[in-house]
Amino acid sequence: MAAAKATLTDSLSFCLAQLTAAAGEGLYGGKDPATNETPLGRALLALRTRHIKAAGGIERFRARGGLRPLLALLRRAAAADPAPSPAGPGSAPLSVASAASAGPSPSPNPASSAVSPSSPSPPMRLRKTLDLALSILANCCTEGACRAEVRRLGGILPLVTILQCVKTDSIQNRTARALGNLAMEPESCGEIHSAGAVPLLVESLTACQDSQCLQSVVRALRNLADSPQHRLALAQQGAVRPLAELLAAAPDPALTSALVRALLELSRGCTRACAEQLSLGGGLGPLVSLASHPKRMVRETTILILANLCAQGLVRPALGNAGGVEVLLGELRRRRGPSGASPASQQPLVRAVCLLCREAINRARLRDAGGLELLMGLLRDPRASAWHPRVVAALVGFLYDTGALGRLQALGLVPLLAGQLCGDAGEEEEEGREAASWDFPEERTPERAEAGSFRSLRSWLISEGYAGDVSPDWSPEHCPLPEPTDPISSTPGKTSLRTPGIPRTLGRSPAGPSALEEPWGREGPALLLLSRFSQAPDPSGALVTGPALCGLLAYVTGAPGPPNPRALRILARLTCNPACLEAFVRSYGAALLRAWLVLGVAPDDWPAPRTRPVRRNQHRELGEMLLQNLTVQAESPFGVGALTHLLLSGSSEDRVACALTLPFICRKPSLWRRLLLDQGGLRLLLTALTRPAPHPLFLFFAADSLFCLQGLVSPTMSPAFPAAVPVDVEPPSPCLYEPLLGPAPVPAPDLYFLLDSGLQLPAQRAVSATASPFFRALLSGSFAEAHMDLVPLRGLSPSAAWPILHHLHGCRGCGAALGPIPLAGQPLLGSEAEEALEAAGRFLLPSLEEELEEAVGRIHLGPEGSPESVGEVFRLGRPRLTAYCARWTLGPARCPRKRALALAGLVEAAGEEAGPLTEALLSVVMGIESGGKSPSLES
Repeated sequence: MAAAKATLTDSLSFCLAQLTAAAGEGLYGGKDPATNETPLGRALLALRTRHIKAAGGIERFRARGGLRPLLALLRRAAAADPAPSPAGPGSAPLSVASAASAGPSPSPNPASSAVSPSSPSPPMRLRKTLDLALSILANCCTEGACRAEVRRLGGILPLVTILQCVKTDSIQNRTARALGNLAMEPESCGEIHSAGAVPLLVESLTACQDSQCLQSVVRALRNLADSPQHRLALAQQGAVRPLAELLAAAPDPALTSALVRALLELSRGCTRACAEQLSLGGGLGPLVSLASHPKRMVRETTILILANLCAQGLVRPALGNAGGVEVLLGELRRRRGPSGASPASQQPLVRAVCLLCREAINRARLRDAGGLELLMGLLRDPRASAWHPRVVAALVGFLYDTGALGRLQALGLVPLLAGQLCGDAGEEEEEGREAASWDFPEERTPERAEAGSFRSLRSWLISEGYAGDVSPDWSPEHCPLPEPTDPISSTPGKTSLRTPGIPRTLGRSPAGPSALEEPWGREGPALLLLSRFSQAPDPSGALVTGPALCGLLAYVTGAPGPPNPRALRILARLTCNPACLEAFVRSYGAALLRAWLVLGVAPDDWPAPRTRPVRRNQHRELGEMLLQNLTVQAESPFGVGALTHLLLSGSSEDRVACALTLPFICRKPSLWRRLLLDQGGLRLLLTALTRPAPHPLFLFFAADSLFCLQGLVSPTMSPAFPAAVPVDVEPPSPCLYEPLLGPAPVPAPDLYFLLDSGLQLPAQRAVSATASPFFRALLSGSFAEAHMDLVPLRGLSPSAAWPILHHLHGCRGCGAALGPIPLAGQPLLGSEAEEALEAAGRFLLPSLEEELEEAVGRIHLGPEGSPESVGEVFRLGRPRLTAYCARWTLGPARCPRKRALALAGLVEAAGEEAGPLTEALLSVVMGIESGGKSPSLES
């Protein structure tokens, strides 16, 4: 096949020469361009179809200087337009300022904006030249270097002039395409705005009928929305409403895709002007319909537009009426599903759903569409922790929706809110004024002047001292109604219910800069919802639970500054409510209040302590006040009946919890004696010590409860309570066995005891025989040892035998009993002390047993003894030592933490044999000496 014949237009040099010649003739007044029409047309066509589209063709065209004559040709063509704009030939294009001065206005009728049929149209040659030149320029501007070159050569203004003067669809299409490509550079985008192109592009939207031209204009507007300032300028110049009207006209699929992409860019950081124009243009309904579009790009883009629009309160009610609430909820639910998108893609939808909760009409739709369950799922999801403050703030909108609050409580909102109080989630993202609830739209009056009636009302409120300032923008969303003051209980008794006396602090309120209002921090929304729950007739099921109380107490004690007074009022309201008394008992709430606030031991402080903010005095006062409120409830007729029912008819767990709590909230002797002593509450508590713990702090609570009960039984008990181990004040007695050990013993020994180690210990037969019945039978009876001078003592080490030999010869308190006792902190089981105690019992030496046990207690249970030593001593299994351990554990000199650790060690050491420990603790609590008989407290 023969090769195609080469033509002049195959040469880039020839085409550039024709382009340069045409531009030069126009600039310097050469011949009529009609004479060069054919060569120039062929050159432009070759540039567009062959040279520019070839690999590297755009770069070669730019490097050979083709952009300069091309732009010069466009300037000449724009100046030669026979149909100038009404401003007159040669007038400059409209500036942004002049176009914006008129403000946004309704879109003109497309028929009136089109060029009149009687107006002369551009000559065919000129239109063809413009078409080809603009096509070449638009293709070149797809590369960054060419865009920069065009901007440097001042090529933007000629394009704007052509857009203004030549109202032909094909010319408008290619000019908008070139401007859209140039707008991909931020610098060029700013120059296009400054050149006044936006009003001309908006005009093209209403005048053009060609879909391709409209797509190019829409794309140019989309690229011009590259920054918040430019998006605001586009909205202020009326670019959004024509787009919405086009979308409402159900265009073809390609134009629909272009429109939704442009609206997405324009709605980023949605401004009031953008939302107003989109709503006035009738775009809300079509957008909601497009959310179910079969094309994924259109569907997802539309949903993001709806989410962006939610930032403007004025459009949210209309958006809800159009079905936007259900659409956004459905999409968020889909993205949170097992096969859903990443958390980052959920963020705009979460924000939109939360903003929809600010209007009552949308809250109703959201509740009916299952939005509450979706929001609760977000709160439970640890991956969504960054959104938790926003979700909690959104739920504040349901504050007075009784049905929604009941549903939220059933879904478990309260413990989640309590956990939010001390969580690590960040602050809620601040929204602009336009995002405020549209249930209370602002009064838009000239110069923001206040109405006369409002001004009079404000003057009266200020003069009467009811308010420091009241703003026309006040709304219940930003300034919640004051909580009702808790009434003083009418329960008869010596004490009355108390609430925290926290003075109101000055703080900046959303209602006005000088309004008196409590501090509103990150925890404000959660506390407001918890406060609302606490005002229910019986809030015990939601708030008087372990998680809820732990969250409130953790916030009160762990806040870096003074806690929000609302949290203190919640606690006071709960303790003053008779309906919450049983819940406080069942959940160990009263014990938790005392441990956390009064004693300073939180659940995560046990058993190892943690560093916390030091405000113990304030916490102690709060804890004592709350316990006093519970005491008033417990000692009322209703409380007595409730506690009696719990102790006698409740489940085993409830009975134990009641017995443990009574010493904290009962001060009447007749009440606690009847419940704890006569009806077996104390015995029940002691028996439960060795069972599985129903609460992480159960042993701590039990040790504190027994200590408090001991104080109730012996109210005059002073710090000089008998020591755990008797302390001898007399000097040590002289040793009577030492003379037998010298080189010249006096009197001389007549007997030697032979140990297993071969050691022989001297002794006197007559004295040893009178020390115990065992040695009397051994040394003076009918046994063979009575006639032996060397008597073997089996199973004794020298250290264990030493105190026995001293005791046989009459030594009492000479210090020999301390010999086999190991130092504090060393194990006792398997030691020589245990061997000596066993030998003293085997040889029937009770006084030596007592002396050895006192020596063990003096070393291991002294004032400096550790809680770990208590369990070691108890494991020896000696009744007297068990009593010493119980007395040491409940002694007034012990701190609450050591007392609880000692009790835990005793329970662990006792195992399943809890009888001796129970009796020993019972004796100490009742003030009975270790040798006395414990009373029977069974009911």
